[in-house]
Amino acid sequence: MSRTTRRTMGVAVAGICAAALAAPALAAAPDASNAPGKTQIDIQILSFNDFHGNLETPSGSSARVVTGHFVDSADTDKDGNVTEILESGPNAGGVEYLATHLKAARVGHENTVTVAAGDLVGATPLLSAAFHDEPSIEAMNELGLDVAAVGNHEFDEGYRELQRLDAGGCIDDGDGLNNQNSCPDGSFAGASFPYLAANVIETATGKPILPAYTIKKFNGAKVAFIGMTLEGTPSIVTAAGVAGLSFKDEADTANALVPVLKAQGVNAIVVLLHEGGNLSRMPWTDPATGVTSQVSADYDYVCGRGGTLSGPLLDINSRLDPAIDMIVSGHTHQPYVCALPDKANKPRLVTSASSFGRLYTETNVKYDRRTSDIIRPTMADSVNRIVSRDVAKDAGETALIAKYKTLVATIANKVIGQVAGSSVSRTANDAGESPLGDLIADAQLADPSTIPPGGVAPVVSFMNAGGIRADLQENSAGDVTYEAAFTVQPFNNYLVSLSLTGQQLVAVLNQQFVNSAGAPTRPYVLATSAGLTYTHNRVSVSNVKINGVPVDPAATYRVVTNNFLADGGDGFPAFRDGTGKYFGGLDIDAFANYLTAKSPYTPPPLDRVTYTP
Repeated sequence: MSRTTRRTMGVAVAGICAAALAAPALAAAPDASNAPGKTQIDIQILSFNDFHGNLETPSGSSARVVTGHFVDSADTDKDGNVTEILESGPNAGGVEYLATHLKAARVGHENTVTVAAGDLVGATPLLSAAFHDEPSIEAMNELGLDVAAVGNHEFDEGYRELQRLDAGGCIDDGDGLNNQNSCPDGSFAGASFPYLAANVIETATGKPILPAYTIKKFNGAKVAFIGMTLEGTPSIVTAAGVAGLSFKDEADTANALVPVLKAQGVNAIVVLLHEGGNLSRMPWTDPATGVTSQVSADYDYVCGRGGTLSGPLLDINSRLDPAIDMIVSGHTHQPYVCALPDKANKPRLVTSASSFGRLYTETNVKYDRRTSDIIRPTMADSVNRIVSRDVAKDAGETALIAKYKTLVATIANKVIGQVAGSSVSRTANDAGESPLGDLIADAQLADPSTIPPGGVAPVVSFMNAGGIRADLQENSAGDVTYEAAFTVQPFNNYLVSLSLTGQQLVAVLNQQFVNSAGAPTRPYVLATSAGLTYTHNRVSVSNVKINGVPVDPAATYRVVTNNFLADGGDGFPAFRDGTGKYFGGLDIDAFANYLTAKSPYTPPPLDRVTYTP
């Protein structure tokens, strides 16, 4: 492969701060509303987050936009929990439609900027992942993205790969070896927008790996965008992906940049933060019956209707300098427009546009020339809009997709098997067990690559639910393709076998319900292979057996998982206590090979995990 470089970026560092990238004014000739002598300038901010390479229209639950969500107190399950009812609008998303909606939204707005809050790439469908996510970057260039923060998934393949996606160039990966092919047509120009990583420091040099901020100009008005990922990125990315890096506190990082920006005459500051909040349910009264139940957020959720926002975003916001005018957030895949009190107890707008390109947020702000600052936007100035599919497709994005679909066809269309009933669901039962989780865990256990030479075969397998990204679906011909399998497991994680004592194995299972400090912070039930059975009450586990024999705390058991969990990811540090780690092949290969061997595959009963209240 040829190796090309689009540009070389020099970044001056002051403490943790990188100098701003020079940026041309985004505006054309000023209209009357922005003419000299006017005290205010209108600026439109379009934003989205957690795109995850969804170039084609997402399907299933990944395509749905919830327009209403409530519970029926007259209908309960066996545990007395009320039934949740979701009202869904039309399927949404797809970069061809996102580009069209954004271009239409910009009409009539002389001063407009489009920004993203991380996870543009990583955990992507095969159409992008097969080419190291180069298609996703090219799609962002095409739709007119101006600025992006990095998210945790930007580090899935390490920061050098992130820097390559930013600056351009090719990987010499053997022209399709391991089902990936960089620069299939000979070159890759990289991102035409600045990727920002204010709080990600190369440990050896003490410098940010990418610029910390950029300044955009609108008819003389200057607005700074600071971009960063969550400080906890190392706990949710493989160790290899974050090796050599330090991730700094989000609020401390942004606060340190405020005086740097003010010294350049910039008072208007927006933070693009790949960390977010979670939505609570709120009371809702049926106007027809007068009955009050609990209703949760829909796509245009606005705080203040009785519901609240919770999560790490609240703490970060509370510590951010009041000079920061607005936060565009991400990571939690939630849709919201909220105002949170800052350190001076004044409301500050925070937004998030769900995920997968199903929504975008439009925020219209006013810049005051007298103060050289944004007039704080309110919730009335911001709205989440659905990326509906009732508009024309963007021609440039359509051509991009067609190009890569042709290139990926040989890999994507390979038939690997069939399944009973046309699909295998990732939806879990009350105990936390799912048919697709069982299938993946069984595939990992059966993979011979995890057995060291002369070593012992694993007896238990674990899979994290967050790594199962979609249901497994047959195509119209009744076949499961490699593309369908990859959509389920898109991370290209390696399988790792290791030894745990029985006590450590039980500790792993208990960490499904409490954190390492023993606090009950979840459940997060792992998928497990056939032969491991146990009971839980969502607080702790009991009656743990392997092949019908109770687990001996003092005995040693060989287990297999992916390298993410083996490194303690998703809050399972007990895996790090394992010994004799041995790396096998890729998880997607184990999954595809197992499905082929077991085709046509029929899911077994869900009887591995038992929930007893």
